[in-house]
Formats: sequence, structure tokens, C-alpha cells
Amino acid sequence: MSEYREGIGRFCYTPYDLLHHKPMFFHPVPYPYRPSQQAQSEAVSVTSVKCLSRKNGVDHHTDEYEGPHDVVRRGQPFDMCLELSRPFIPDEDSVYLRLTTGKRPHVNKGTDMRLELSSSLQPRSWGVCVKESNGRDLTLTLSSPPDCVVGRYELAVGGPGNVQETGNPPATAHLYILFNPWCKDDQVYMDGEQEKKEYVLNELGFVYVGTKNNIQSRTWNFGQFEEGVLQACFELLDRAKMPTTGRNNPISVTRVVSAMINSQDDSGVLVGNWSEDYGGGTSPSAWNGSVEILRQYNETKRPVRYGQCWVFSAVVTTVMRCLGIPCRSISNFESAHDTDSSLTVDKYFDEDYKPIEDLNEDSIWNFHVWNDCWMERPDLPIGFGGWQAIDATPQETSVGMYRCGPTSLNAIKNGMVYLPYDTPFVFAEVNGDRVFWMRKENGALEQLNVERHAVGHRISTKAVGSNRRQDITEQYKHPEGSEAEWSAVNQACRHGSKAAILESTSPPDITIKVTTDEQAVLGSDFTVDVNLCNTSAEERQVNITVQLLVAYYTGVTKAECKLKRFFVKLKPKEDLTVHLPISHDEYLHLFKDLCTMTCYVTGRVVQTKQPITQHHSFRLCEPKLQIVCPQKAHMGEDMSVMIEFINFLPEMLRSVELRVEGPGLHRQRIVKLGNLLPGEKLQWREVFQPVRPGNRKLIGSLTCKQMVQVQGEAEVEVV
Repeated sequence: MSEYREGIGRFCYTPYDLLHHKPMFFHPVPYPYRPSQQAQSEAVSVTSVKCLSRKNGVDHHTDEYEGPHDVVRRGQPFDMCLELSRPFIPDEDSVYLRLTTGKRPHVNKGTDMRLELSSSLQPRSWGVCVKESNGRDLTLTLSSPPDCVVGRYELAVGGPGNVQETGNPPATAHLYILFNPWCKDDQVYMDGEQEKKEYVLNELGFVYVGTKNNIQSRTWNFGQFEEGVLQACFELLDRAKMPTTGRNNPISVTRVVSAMINSQDDSGVLVGNWSEDYGGGTSPSAWNGSVEILRQYNETKRPVRYGQCWVFSAVVTTVMRCLGIPCRSISNFESAHDTDSSLTVDKYFDEDYKPIEDLNEDSIWNFHVWNDCWMERPDLPIGFGGWQAIDATPQETSVGMYRCGPTSLNAIKNGMVYLPYDTPFVFAEVNGDRVFWMRKENGALEQLNVERHAVGHRISTKAVGSNRRQDITEQYKHPEGSEAEWSAVNQACRHGSKAAILESTSPPDITIKVTTDEQAVLGSDFTVDVNLCNTSAEERQVNITVQLLVAYYTGVTKAECKLKRFFVKLKPKEDLTVHLPISHDEYLHLFKDLCTMTCYVTGRVVQTKQPITQHHSFRLCEPKLQIVCPQKAHMGEDMSVMIEFINFLPEMLRSVELRVEGPGLHRQRIVKLGNLLPGEKLQWREVFQPVRPGNRKLIGSLTCKQMVQVQGEAEVEVV
């Protein structure tokens, strides 16, 4: 029973009492307040509650999120509007709120908040106050602390009239609270509006692939605001069984995400596949964006088939930006995969200078794509906050699971491999040495050469506010050959499995440089040029083998394309170039997915017996897809685009598929077009209705058995 004492108090309910329909105590008020029987019977109640989505969305930079739920950021006030049973009477009426998140909310764990109206909001804490009262409408401002749990919250609001006995339960609503890079007290705070616009709000970007001498960009639809993506991101954390209380910490969240984007050991988002057999799924090269991947994962509750490194990275970017953590995709060219923490990548040859594949466990990928996330690191010494590397591609385990990071870029740069998490692995990716070995017939190993600075070239990401590529190598490593770089490598080696830095053999008399036409197009004939220069003052004779292989971008050899041996005489200081011509019918049937050409030049100087080793990777260019669309379109009205492509290959393209999508424009559509004859022109018209205003981009891609990198895009202004 509720109590009333004459001249002392009036009805008042705690949030617990209100939401469990148990009036329990009264709130003292000055004498001689004496509520009438009529006043008691007209106790105010809340009939509905809604967040002011438009205003909150603009203030919190969440207005782009599609879907039925309200979205705000932590550490920043937001407004909501209540409809009451009667006009609100200040100093007499009370309203209570309860916010809960997680399956088992608890007051002591920060997942069950019970709030009463106050006169003002206190910084860094939960609170609620009246902003405006207009008749039966009451506008409240609610604040959250900058370190609260991120997630989906249930909000219940009521007054003394919301009790079970009246059949009038509290009004409820749902909202998402995210990390807040705009809040200086949030661990993910980032200075600079352009940086936040790029790393949190930008729905489109690039992932960079190819080789260090021929970097190609792939446009990607991150689509973090598309309908269903936000729900999928939190479903991801639920599937990982991440404790709700841990979701206030971006360090923990990024570590969980790096594990859950791959399915290797936890039924995560994507199944990795580097086999060329993509039956029962989608080729990694066919994806243009993350949206359909996350939607499919959320709807089916099963891992999506298939992904490779740039797909893993792009989906991580989507998830991080969706949750409010600044994030960028990073491409490292000539990226080491060190399997034994030795900080070297060892390549073995037989006495005929052919690679011994069963010994070559270490590899150097033509490129590898991972992520950087921005946050403070209170768990590390001062100076190690900022960008943190994470990698979702399942390569090596970290504490028993396929995940990597977050590891501070400052720690990587300075060789502090003893700092968490997984710093030695990332350090080796950008700073390892390549060591060439020959296995003799008796099993003995001869060290042929050590290539310093063999890995970690042209580390790339999309530049802030533009479509150009930004080279950020200096953020990961000191300049090659500098004293600072030498110090960092030695620091790392003292904590790695390699006891000392391998000494290089003396420089050979003969230097080698391999070049190709970087503009050569897939399907054309081309030539590999090998330039030899005699740096000595005496004549030299050289036996070399030039071997051209078709390899996957991970450095694993697929097949030999051509091999030729040369005997060359060089006068003192003379240089000479030998040529290896390649016709399209020698390599085209071997190509699939992101295959590259790898050229090994090996041999010896006759007079000195000095070994010669040289490695060169390159990729042939693929054509562009042409997309023609109007410069301006209107929301909700039909928009027509034309997509064109000509088969320039001297053979039929089989099982051609076209994919079209664009954030705010068009949900992914897949069109199966069958076969395309040599020289045949493809034309496809697509009609759709834009759903969000602003400058938008449409992405198209064409895939088939022979080509996977055919992309095109077009921009349109939606009004």
C-alpha cells in the first residue's frame, strides 16, 4: 500500500518501484502541502516517449543511420519528448527513467540505470532534467557518461500514475548508444573534423591491392549506415559471447571484432578461402561492399562464404565505423608472413635454383590488408595511444584464437614487441628480412643472400577528404637504413626467436634489375627485361636462370609459366639486358582471382662463385567498367544508369556476373549474364530509386572465370 502523511509528504516512486509497480516511499516536501483527493486521483502518468531523432541525429552525427531505431553517442546529451496524461506541474510532479542493456541488467555493473529528474546535468554521469514543458508535452535532456556500455538500450519512462493497478505501465522505447569520437572524455576521441568525417562517417573508400610497383585501388561500399548493419554489428558481439560490461572499452571491442570477422574458430562473419574453388559461396573478388555480407550473416546466423584479406579488412572498417570507433583499411606491399617469430622470411632453392615449396612455409604477400583503429591506450605507457593495428585475416593464433591486435603503431615503429597485443607479428610484416638458401644434395644449407628492407613498402590508406592514396609507411617504420630503424630492429630481435641479426654476404660483382611494362594489360603479350651490371674492374661471366611463375598474391606459387637460362659475358663496368618474351597463350590459362607474376633470377658469377638472387613481382592490368548516369537525381524517383564493357580478351568470358550497389542509392543487385564472346560489347541498363540525399557513388563490378578486378563507378547528386 502507498502511504500518505498529512503535512509531511506526497506520493513518490523510485525507478525500481515505478518499473516494478511497487510504490514504496514518500518524498518529503515542505509543510503545509496537502494534496486533495482529486490531486491524488490525477497523478501524472507518461503515455508515450520518443527520442527527437532528427535533432539528436544532427547533434550526434547519427542522422544517416537507416532503420527504426534511434541512435546517439555516449558522453553527449540528447533529447526526448514525453506525452503526459495532463500538463506537467513543476516542483510537484515527478518522472522517472530506467535504462537497461544486456540480457541480465544489474545496477552495480552499469547496465541498469534508474534516474530521477534533477535541476541540471552533471558531467561524466547519467542524468536527466526538464528542458521544456508545453501543455501535455514534456521535453527532457538525458546525459550519459563517456565510458558507458555501448549497445542497445531499453528505455522505460513513467510517473506516479504509471502503476500496475491502473493498467497503465511505463512508456517504453529503444535506442542505441555508440562510442563518441566527438567527446573529449571518450577513449576514442579524435581531434579534427575532417579526420572524423573520413574515419567515422565516410561510407565509401578504397582498398589497395596489386604490387608495390603497380598499386591498384578497389572502391568499397563500407555502408555502415545501411539498414540492418548496426543490428548485425551488435549481433556480432553477442555471438562472441562478449560480456555486456566489457563493451565500454574499445580495446576489448576491437580485439573481439578482429576474432569474429573470421570464422576460423568462433563461427564468425567470413570463411577465408584461398583455394580457387568457391563452390557454395561467392568469390572474394566479387564483393563490392560489406553490407550484404553483414546482412547475410545476421539473417542466416552462419558464416558467409568467402573472404580474403581485403574483404576481412573492409568488413572490419564497416563494423568499427558503425560502432563509432575511427577506423581505416591499411595495405602493406611486400608483406611478410613470419610463421616462427624469427623476423626473417626464408626462401629455399635446390641446386638447380628451383624453389622447394614444401620448405617455404614463410611467405611474402604481394600485399596484405589490415586495419588501424584510433583510441587511447590507458593499459600502456604514455605515448602509445592513437592508431592501433588490428588484423582479422586468420593467419596465426593469438592466445589460442585467430585474431591480432590492437597493437600500437608507436610500439611497432620502435620495435617494442613486448607490448600487447601481437606486436611481434605486425612488426615482422613490415620489417622482416628475406633470406635465400640453397639446399645441397646432401641436405646441407648454404646461405645465398640476405635482402635487407625486403618487406613493408608503400604502406597505403585512403587520404583524408580526397580520393588519393596516402603513403603512411613512416607511421609504421623509421626510414630504411636510418639509425632509428637499426635501433628498432635490434630492439625487436632481443625479444624475438632470432638471437642475432643475420649478416649479409658481401655485395656481388654483378647487380641485377628486373623490369616489366607496368601498363601491360591482361591478355596481351609482354617481355621481362633483366639488366645485369658488372660493377668490378675485371671481366665477369655469369650463368643465370630466369624463371617466371604465376603465383597467388599470398606468395604461394601456382604454376611455372616459363624458364630460360642465359650465359652472359660482361666487360668491366659494362651492363647488358637480356629479354624473356611472354605470349598471352603461355600464361592466360593459368590466371584466376588475384594472381600475379613472380620472376626469380638466380645464378652464380663464374670467376668468384658469388651467388646471384633477385625477385620481382608484377601484376597485369585489367580494364574498367563504364558506368554512365545522370549528374543529378531525386529521392524516391526512378534513376537510370547504363553499364558497358567490351571483352578485349582473345577468348570467351564464361559465367559473367555483374554486381551493382551504392550506399543511399541501391541495394546490391547481382545479374548473371552468361558468356561474352571475344570483342563482344556488353550493355546493361539498371533502374532504381535513391533513398538518401547528398553526393552518392554507384559501384559496379564484373567477374568471370578469367577476370575478377573489373570495376567502375559513377557519382551522382541526390536531392
